[in-house]
Amino acid sequence: MRNADADLVPDASAADGRTYDVFISHASEDKDEVVRPLALALQEAGLSVWYDEFELRIGDSLRRRIDRGLASSRFGVVVLSRAFFGRGWPEYELDGLVTRAVSGDQILLPIWHNVSKKEVISYSASLADKLARSTATHTVEEIAAEIIDVITKPSTR
Repeated sequence: MRNADADLVPDASAADGRTYDVFISHASEDKDEVVRPLALALQEAGLSVWYDEFELRIGDSLRRRIDRGLASSRFGVVVLSRAFFGRGWPEYELDGLVTRAVSGDQILLPIWHNVSKKEVISYSASLADKLARSTATHTVEEIAAEIIDVITKPSTR
């Protein structure tokens, strides 16, 4: 007999059963300069990347696809920028990433793009406490290399 409540429990994997190494949350204004090159570098290194341009198709339910991506990703990269702050979808994704990070299910990897520590603190003091990489001091390639290292090499902590 089928359990009717089973339909109410979200599936923890992507629609096709994949698990992603990383989910990238960002504002669309940051795609060209940071996000797309980062996503491509991570993908070229062999990581499975949930990035909207790779995963979303015409007619998709944004909320459902994003929720599946969030639930099935081991790490969450969030590109914090002025364009990110106060925006609907990026904040929705960030809420999901923070929930997974707090529960210990995922590791949050913040990137600061053209924002100061003061701006990040004003937006979220708890995010400002996380060690981040900034596009002001690191290239996208350097940030990608560090993310790849974190994801592919187990922590010795």
